[in-house]
Amino acid sequence: MRQLDMFAPPKKAALKQAGGCDITPVGKRRDGGTRYWCLTHKADATAKYGRPAMACRAAHLPPILPHEILDLDLDQYPGGVGLWGAVPPVYDTTRLPLDFGIHVHARRDSDGDKDIDATYRAVRVIGHQLPTEGLLISEIDAVYYMVSSEFGFDMRDVRCTYCGYPHLDKDWFSVHPHRRHLCAGCGKNFGDSVVGIGNPVRATQETLGLVPRKPVQAARVLKLQQSDYPGGIQVWGSNAAIIWSSEKAEEEGIHVHAYKADGEIANPDDTFSAVEIDGVRLDPAMVRTLMAQNSLPHLEARVVPLKCSRCHEMEFSRGEQAFTPVVGRICSKCRGELSGPTRLRRTIGNPLIATLEQLSASAPRPPQKHATGLLPETL
Repeated sequence: MRQLDMFAPPKKAALKQAGGCDITPVGKRRDGGTRYWCLTHKADATAKYGRPAMACRAAHLPPILPHEILDLDLDQYPGGVGLWGAVPPVYDTTRLPLDFGIHVHARRDSDGDKDIDATYRAVRVIGHQLPTEGLLISEIDAVYYMVSSEFGFDMRDVRCTYCGYPHLDKDWFSVHPHRRHLCAGCGKNFGDSVVGIGNPVRATQETLGLVPRKPVQAARVLKLQQSDYPGGIQVWGSNAAIIWSSEKAEEEGIHVHAYKADGEIANPDDTFSAVEIDGVRLDPAMVRTLMAQNSLPHLEARVVPLKCSRCHEMEFSRGEQAFTPVVGRICSKCRGELSGPTRLRRTIGNPLIATLEQLSASAPRPPQKHATGLLPETL
Protein backbone atom coordinates (compact mmCIF):
# COMPACT_ATOMS: atom_id res chain seq x y z
CA MET A 1 0.00 0.00 0.00
CA ARG A 2 1.04 3.59 -0.57
CA GLN A 3 1.96 5.78 2.39
CA LEU A 4 -0.93 7.90 3.70
CA ASP A 5 -0.90 11.61 2.88
CA MET A 6 0.78 13.36 5.81
CA PHE A 7 -1.79 16.12 6.26
CA ALA A 8 -4.95 14.34 5.00
CA PRO A 9 -7.59 13.07 7.43
CA PRO A 10 -6.75 9.35 7.92
CA LYS A 11 -10.22 8.10 6.93
CA LYS A 12 -10.30 10.19 3.75
CA ALA A 13 -6.77 9.18 2.75
CA ALA A 14 -7.50 5.49 3.33
CA LEU A 15 -10.67 5.64 1.22
CA LYS A 16 -8.75 7.32 -1.62
CA GLN A 17 -6.09 4.58 -1.55
CA ALA A 18 -8.76 1.89 -1.72
CA GLY A 19 -10.37 3.50 -4.76
CA GLY A 20 -13.08 5.17 -2.69
CA CYS A 21 -14.49 8.61 -3.40
CA ASP A 22 -12.55 11.76 -2.57
CA ILE A 23 -15.41 14.27 -2.31
CA THR A 24 -14.76 18.00 -2.00
CA PRO A 25 -16.79 21.22 -2.41
CA VAL A 26 -16.05 22.94 -5.73
CA GLY A 27 -18.42 25.90 -5.84
CA LYS A 28 -22.03 26.93 -5.84
CA ARG A 29 -25.00 25.51 -7.71
CA ARG A 30 -27.47 27.69 -9.58
CA ASP A 31 -29.82 27.59 -6.58
CA GLY A 32 -27.05 28.83 -4.28
CA GLY A 33 -26.32 25.45 -2.68
CA THR A 34 -22.88 23.87 -2.51
CA ARG A 35 -21.74 21.61 -5.35
CA TYR A 36 -19.52 18.62 -4.55
CA TRP A 37 -17.14 16.73 -6.81
CA CYS A 38 -15.29 13.40 -6.54
CA LEU A 39 -11.61 13.86 -7.43
CA THR A 40 -11.07 10.08 -7.58
CA HIS A 41 -13.74 9.14 -10.12
CA LYS A 42 -14.03 12.60 -11.76
CA ALA A 43 -17.78 12.82 -11.25
CA ASP A 44 -20.52 14.80 -9.51
CA ALA A 45 -21.05 13.93 -5.84
CA THR A 46 -23.83 16.33 -4.85
CA ALA A 47 -26.75 14.75 -3.01
CA LYS A 48 -30.23 16.12 -2.41
CA TYR A 49 -30.49 19.57 -0.79
CA GLY A 50 -26.88 20.36 -1.74
CA ARG A 51 -25.25 17.89 0.62
CA PRO A 52 -22.19 15.73 -0.11
CA ALA A 53 -23.19 12.27 -1.34
CA MET A 54 -21.97 9.08 0.30
CA ALA A 55 -20.55 8.09 -3.09
CA CYS A 56 -20.29 9.89 -6.44
CA ARG A 57 -22.38 8.92 -9.47
CA ALA A 58 -19.42 7.10 -11.08
CA ALA A 59 -18.25 5.13 -8.03
CA HIS A 60 -19.83 1.92 -9.35
CA LEU A 61 -17.94 1.99 -12.66
CA PRO A 62 -15.01 -0.46 -12.84
CA PRO A 63 -11.62 1.26 -13.17
CA ILE A 64 -9.38 0.51 -16.14
CA LEU A 65 -6.82 -2.02 -14.92
CA PRO A 66 -3.23 -2.25 -16.23
CA HIS A 67 -3.87 -5.52 -18.09
CA GLU A 68 -6.76 -3.86 -19.95
CA ILE A 69 -4.42 -1.30 -21.52
CA LEU A 70 -2.62 -2.12 -24.78
CA ASP A 71 0.87 -0.67 -25.27
CA LEU A 72 0.87 -0.14 -29.03
CA ASP A 73 4.30 0.57 -30.54
CA LEU A 74 3.71 2.18 -33.94
CA ASP A 75 7.29 1.42 -34.98
CA GLN A 76 6.52 -2.31 -34.80
CA TYR A 77 3.65 -2.08 -37.31
CA PRO A 78 4.82 -0.32 -40.48
CA GLY A 79 1.96 -1.99 -42.39
CA GLY A 80 -0.49 0.28 -40.62
CA VAL A 81 -2.54 0.70 -37.47
CA GLY A 82 -6.25 1.44 -37.13
CA LEU A 83 -8.14 2.38 -33.95
CA TRP A 84 -11.92 2.73 -33.67
CA GLY A 85 -14.44 3.38 -30.93
CA ALA A 86 -16.06 -0.02 -30.33
CA VAL A 87 -19.75 0.07 -29.40
CA PRO A 88 -22.48 -2.60 -29.42
CA PRO A 89 -23.66 -3.79 -32.84
CA VAL A 90 -27.09 -2.53 -33.90
CA TYR A 91 -28.09 -6.17 -34.47
CA ASP A 92 -26.58 -9.15 -32.64
CA THR A 93 -27.94 -12.70 -32.62
CA THR A 94 -24.70 -14.21 -31.29
CA ARG A 95 -24.11 -15.03 -27.64
CA LEU A 96 -20.78 -13.23 -27.54
CA PRO A 97 -20.08 -10.73 -24.72
CA LEU A 98 -20.25 -6.98 -25.25
CA ASP A 99 -17.30 -5.67 -27.29
CA PHE A 100 -16.87 -2.13 -25.94
CA GLY A 101 -13.85 0.16 -25.89
CA ILE A 102 -11.17 0.65 -28.54
CA HIS A 103 -10.91 -1.85 -31.38
CA VAL A 104 -7.38 -2.21 -32.75
CA HIS A 105 -6.05 -3.50 -36.07
CA ALA A 106 -2.27 -3.61 -36.53
CA ARG A 107 -0.21 -5.06 -39.39
CA ARG A 108 3.51 -5.50 -39.88
CA ASP A 109 2.88 -5.83 -43.63
CA SER A 110 0.19 -3.74 -45.33
CA ASP A 111 -0.87 -6.75 -47.42
CA GLY A 112 -0.47 -9.28 -44.63
CA ASP A 113 -2.78 -10.63 -41.95
CA LYS A 114 -3.68 -8.57 -38.89
CA ASP A 115 -1.19 -9.14 -36.05
CA ILE A 116 -3.63 -7.45 -33.64
CA ASP A 117 -7.40 -7.67 -34.02
CA ALA A 118 -8.90 -7.11 -30.58
CA THR A 119 -10.68 -4.61 -28.32
CA TYR A 120 -9.16 -2.93 -25.26
CA ARG A 121 -10.41 -0.50 -22.62
CA ALA A 122 -7.48 1.82 -23.28
CA VAL A 123 -4.54 2.08 -25.67
CA ARG A 124 -1.18 3.69 -24.95
CA VAL A 125 0.43 4.68 -28.25
CA ILE A 126 4.24 4.65 -28.10
CA GLY A 127 7.07 5.12 -30.60
CA HIS A 128 10.48 6.70 -31.01
CA GLN A 129 9.03 10.09 -32.00
CA LEU A 130 6.54 10.23 -29.13
CA PRO A 131 6.86 11.23 -25.45
CA THR A 132 8.40 8.58 -23.23
CA GLU A 133 5.13 8.02 -21.35
CA GLY A 134 3.25 7.59 -24.66
CA LEU A 135 -0.20 8.90 -25.59
CA LEU A 136 -3.12 7.32 -23.73
CA ILE A 137 -6.57 6.96 -25.33
CA SER A 138 -9.40 5.71 -23.10
CA GLU A 139 -12.51 3.83 -24.15
CA ILE A 140 -14.87 6.70 -23.42
CA ASP A 141 -12.73 9.12 -25.48
CA ALA A 142 -12.96 6.71 -28.40
CA VAL A 143 -16.71 6.14 -28.13
CA TYR A 144 -17.60 9.83 -28.03
CA TYR A 145 -15.17 10.54 -30.84
CA MET A 146 -17.26 8.12 -32.92
CA VAL A 147 -20.50 9.86 -31.90
CA SER A 148 -19.32 13.40 -32.62
CA SER A 149 -17.70 12.51 -35.94
CA GLU A 150 -20.72 10.49 -37.11
CA PHE A 151 -22.96 13.54 -36.66
CA GLY A 152 -20.50 15.73 -38.54
CA PHE A 153 -18.86 17.61 -35.66
CA ASP A 154 -15.19 18.46 -35.55
CA MET A 155 -13.50 18.24 -32.16
CA ARG A 156 -10.69 20.16 -30.51
CA ASP A 157 -8.17 19.73 -27.74
CA VAL A 158 -9.73 21.56 -24.76
CA ARG A 159 -7.89 21.96 -21.44
CA CYS A 160 -9.24 23.20 -18.12
CA THR A 161 -7.99 26.71 -17.44
CA TYR A 162 -7.74 25.90 -13.70
CA CYS A 163 -6.02 22.50 -13.53
CA GLY A 164 -5.03 21.73 -17.15
CA TYR A 165 -7.01 18.46 -17.24
CA PRO A 166 -7.90 17.38 -20.83
CA HIS A 167 -11.63 17.83 -21.38
CA LEU A 168 -14.04 15.30 -22.89
CA ASP A 169 -17.56 16.33 -23.87
CA LYS A 170 -19.96 13.41 -23.31
CA ASP A 171 -23.54 12.54 -24.24
CA TRP A 172 -25.59 15.72 -24.99
CA PHE A 173 -22.44 17.84 -24.98
CA SER A 174 -20.74 15.62 -27.61
CA VAL A 175 -23.27 16.80 -30.23
CA HIS A 176 -23.84 20.42 -29.13
CA PRO A 177 -20.85 22.79 -29.54
CA HIS A 178 -20.44 25.14 -26.57
CA ARG A 179 -17.93 27.43 -24.90
CA ARG A 180 -18.51 26.83 -21.17
CA HIS A 181 -17.29 23.44 -19.94
CA LEU A 182 -17.36 21.49 -16.67
CA CYS A 183 -13.92 20.06 -15.91
CA ALA A 184 -13.91 16.39 -14.88
CA GLY A 185 -10.53 16.83 -13.22
CA CYS A 186 -11.36 19.51 -10.65
CA GLY A 187 -15.14 19.93 -11.02
CA LYS A 188 -14.98 23.64 -11.86
CA ASN A 189 -16.65 25.42 -14.76
CA PHE A 190 -14.30 27.09 -17.20
CA GLY A 191 -14.58 28.90 -20.50
CA ASP A 192 -12.88 28.06 -23.79
CA SER A 193 -11.77 30.65 -26.34
CA VAL A 194 -14.15 29.34 -29.02
CA VAL A 195 -17.39 27.38 -29.28
CA GLY A 196 -16.63 23.72 -29.85
CA ILE A 197 -16.61 20.12 -28.60
CA GLY A 198 -13.69 18.82 -26.56
CA ASN A 199 -12.12 15.40 -27.02
CA PRO A 200 -8.57 14.39 -25.93
CA VAL A 201 -8.26 12.23 -29.07
CA ARG A 202 -7.62 15.41 -31.07
CA ALA A 203 -4.38 16.07 -29.16
CA THR A 204 -3.22 12.52 -29.94
CA GLN A 205 -4.00 12.92 -33.64
CA GLU A 206 -2.17 16.23 -33.81
CA THR A 207 0.89 14.86 -32.00
CA LEU A 208 1.04 11.86 -34.35
CA GLY A 209 0.41 14.03 -37.41
CA LEU A 210 -2.39 11.65 -38.44
CA VAL A 211 -5.31 13.91 -39.32
CA PRO A 212 -8.40 11.83 -40.22
CA ARG A 213 -8.91 11.21 -43.93
CA LYS A 214 -12.25 10.66 -45.61
CA PRO A 215 -12.91 6.92 -46.04
CA VAL A 216 -13.79 5.42 -49.42
CA GLN A 217 -16.83 3.26 -50.01
CA ALA A 218 -16.23 -0.47 -49.71
CA ALA A 219 -16.41 -2.36 -53.00
CA ARG A 220 -17.95 -5.57 -51.67
CA VAL A 221 -21.64 -6.57 -51.50
CA LEU A 222 -23.08 -9.16 -49.09
CA LYS A 223 -26.25 -11.25 -49.23
CA LEU A 224 -26.92 -13.85 -46.55
CA GLN A 225 -29.66 -15.89 -44.90
CA GLN A 226 -29.80 -15.99 -41.12
CA SER A 227 -30.67 -19.68 -41.23
CA ASP A 228 -27.20 -20.37 -42.69
CA TYR A 229 -25.53 -18.86 -39.60
CA PRO A 230 -26.97 -20.48 -36.45
CA GLY A 231 -24.01 -19.05 -34.50
CA GLY A 232 -25.49 -15.61 -35.14
CA ILE A 233 -24.63 -12.42 -37.00
CA GLN A 234 -23.49 -8.98 -35.84
CA VAL A 235 -23.99 -5.71 -37.73
CA TRP A 236 -22.23 -2.37 -37.19
CA GLY A 237 -21.89 0.84 -39.13
CA SER A 238 -18.25 1.44 -40.07
CA ASN A 239 -17.30 4.65 -38.25
CA ALA A 240 -14.20 6.70 -39.08
CA ALA A 241 -11.00 5.56 -37.39
CA ILE A 242 -9.50 7.53 -34.52
CA ILE A 243 -6.02 6.69 -35.79
CA TRP A 244 -5.32 5.38 -39.29
CA SER A 245 -1.66 5.04 -40.31
CA SER A 246 -1.95 2.71 -43.30
CA GLU A 247 -1.17 4.01 -46.79
CA LYS A 248 -4.33 2.28 -47.98
CA ALA A 249 -7.58 4.20 -47.76
CA GLU A 250 -10.00 3.31 -44.97
CA GLU A 251 -13.30 1.79 -46.14
CA GLU A 252 -16.80 2.76 -45.03
CA GLY A 253 -20.08 0.87 -45.24
CA ILE A 254 -21.61 -1.84 -43.04
CA HIS A 255 -19.39 -4.18 -41.07
CA VAL A 256 -20.68 -7.75 -40.59
CA HIS A 257 -19.58 -10.75 -38.56
CA ALA A 258 -21.35 -14.04 -39.29
CA TYR A 259 -20.84 -17.35 -37.46
CA LYS A 260 -21.65 -20.85 -38.66
CA ALA A 261 -21.59 -22.05 -35.06
CA ASP A 262 -20.85 -20.79 -31.56
CA GLY A 263 -17.12 -20.62 -30.87
CA GLU A 264 -16.06 -20.51 -34.53
CA ILE A 265 -14.22 -17.64 -36.23
CA ALA A 266 -16.44 -15.11 -37.99
CA ASN A 267 -16.73 -15.61 -41.75
CA PRO A 268 -17.53 -13.20 -43.28
CA ASP A 269 -15.73 -10.58 -41.18
CA ASP A 270 -15.55 -7.55 -43.45
CA THR A 271 -17.00 -4.18 -44.50
CA PHE A 272 -19.54 -4.02 -47.33
CA SER A 273 -21.11 -1.21 -49.34
CA ALA A 274 -24.45 -3.06 -49.41
CA VAL A 275 -25.82 -5.76 -47.10
CA GLU A 276 -28.96 -7.83 -47.63
CA ILE A 277 -30.19 -10.20 -44.90
CA ASP A 278 -33.09 -12.55 -45.60
CA GLY A 279 -33.94 -10.41 -48.62
CA VAL A 280 -34.06 -7.22 -46.53
CA ARG A 281 -31.57 -4.55 -47.58
CA LEU A 282 -29.91 -2.42 -44.87
CA ASP A 283 -29.24 1.27 -45.44
CA PRO A 284 -25.60 2.11 -44.43
CA ALA A 285 -26.51 5.66 -43.34
CA MET A 286 -29.28 4.36 -41.08
CA VAL A 287 -26.96 1.75 -39.59
CA ARG A 288 -24.22 4.29 -38.80
CA THR A 289 -26.73 6.78 -37.41
CA LEU A 290 -28.46 4.23 -35.16
CA MET A 291 -25.10 3.04 -33.83
CA ALA A 292 -24.27 6.61 -32.78
CA GLN A 293 -27.79 7.23 -31.42
CA ASN A 294 -27.56 4.10 -29.27
CA SER A 295 -24.37 5.55 -27.73
CA LEU A 296 -26.10 8.71 -26.46
CA PRO A 297 -27.72 7.93 -23.07
CA HIS A 298 -30.06 10.94 -23.21
CA LEU A 299 -31.69 9.48 -26.36
CA GLU A 300 -32.65 6.18 -24.71
CA ALA A 301 -36.08 4.99 -25.95
CA ARG A 302 -36.53 8.15 -28.04
CA VAL A 303 -35.31 6.76 -31.38
CA VAL A 304 -38.31 4.97 -32.88
CA PRO A 305 -39.83 4.05 -36.25
CA LEU A 306 -42.01 7.04 -37.23
CA LYS A 307 -44.65 6.57 -39.97
CA CYS A 308 -46.49 9.28 -41.89
CA SER A 309 -50.29 9.23 -41.53
CA ARG A 310 -50.69 10.69 -45.03
CA CYS A 311 -48.14 9.05 -47.38
CA HIS A 312 -47.42 6.06 -45.07
CA GLU A 313 -43.65 6.43 -45.59
CA MET A 314 -41.16 5.87 -42.75
CA GLU A 315 -39.25 8.96 -41.63
CA PHE A 316 -35.46 9.01 -41.32
CA SER A 317 -34.41 11.99 -39.21
CA ARG A 318 -31.21 13.55 -40.56
CA GLY A 319 -28.83 16.29 -39.55
CA GLU A 320 -29.64 18.02 -36.27
CA GLN A 321 -32.98 16.19 -36.08
CA ALA A 322 -31.08 12.89 -35.79
CA PHE A 323 -29.94 13.78 -32.26
CA THR A 324 -32.61 16.27 -31.15
CA PRO A 325 -35.94 14.80 -29.96
CA VAL A 326 -38.82 17.18 -30.67
CA VAL A 327 -42.61 17.20 -30.32
CA GLY A 328 -44.84 16.93 -33.40
CA ARG A 329 -42.51 15.69 -36.12
CA ILE A 330 -43.67 16.39 -39.67
CA CYS A 331 -43.03 14.12 -42.68
CA SER A 332 -40.16 15.49 -44.79
CA LYS A 333 -41.82 14.18 -47.98
CA CYS A 334 -45.48 15.30 -47.75
CA ARG A 335 -45.64 17.37 -44.50
CA GLY A 336 -48.06 14.91 -42.96
CA GLU A 337 -48.11 14.04 -39.28
CA LEU A 338 -45.75 11.35 -38.00
CA SER A 339 -46.69 8.82 -35.35
CA GLY A 340 -44.70 6.15 -33.54
CA PRO A 341 -45.17 3.16 -31.23
CA THR A 342 -44.28 5.02 -28.02
CA ARG A 343 -46.08 7.41 -25.70
CA LEU A 344 -43.02 9.65 -25.53
CA ARG A 345 -43.77 12.93 -27.26
CA ARG A 346 -40.18 13.94 -28.04
CA THR A 347 -38.87 11.39 -30.52
CA ILE A 348 -36.47 10.81 -33.43
CA GLY A 349 -37.22 8.68 -36.49
CA ASN A 350 -35.03 5.85 -37.73
CA PRO A 351 -36.73 3.19 -39.93
CA LEU A 352 -33.90 0.73 -39.25
CA ILE A 353 -35.48 -0.14 -35.90
CA ALA A 354 -38.56 -1.54 -37.65
CA THR A 355 -36.32 -3.35 -40.16
CA LEU A 356 -34.33 -5.01 -37.37
CA GLU A 357 -37.53 -6.06 -35.62
CA GLN A 358 -38.59 -7.70 -38.88
CA LEU A 359 -35.27 -9.55 -39.10
CA SER A 360 -35.47 -10.69 -35.47
CA ALA A 361 -38.76 -12.47 -36.23
CA SER A 362 -36.92 -14.85 -38.58
CA ALA A 363 -33.70 -15.10 -36.57
CA PRO A 364 -32.55 -18.50 -35.19
CA ARG A 365 -32.63 -16.90 -31.72
CA PRO A 366 -33.60 -13.51 -30.24
CA PRO A 367 -31.09 -10.64 -30.65
CA GLN A 368 -29.07 -9.54 -27.65
CA LYS A 369 -29.72 -6.19 -25.97
CA HIS A 370 -26.40 -4.70 -24.82
CA ALA A 371 -26.11 -2.02 -22.13
CA THR A 372 -23.01 0.18 -22.37
CA GLY A 373 -23.28 1.65 -18.89
CA LEU A 374 -22.64 5.17 -20.22
CA LEU A 375 -23.99 7.83 -17.88
CA PRO A 376 -26.29 10.62 -19.12
CA GLU A 377 -24.72 14.08 -19.26
CA THR A 378 -27.25 16.84 -19.89
CA LEU A 379 -27.97 20.41 -18.81
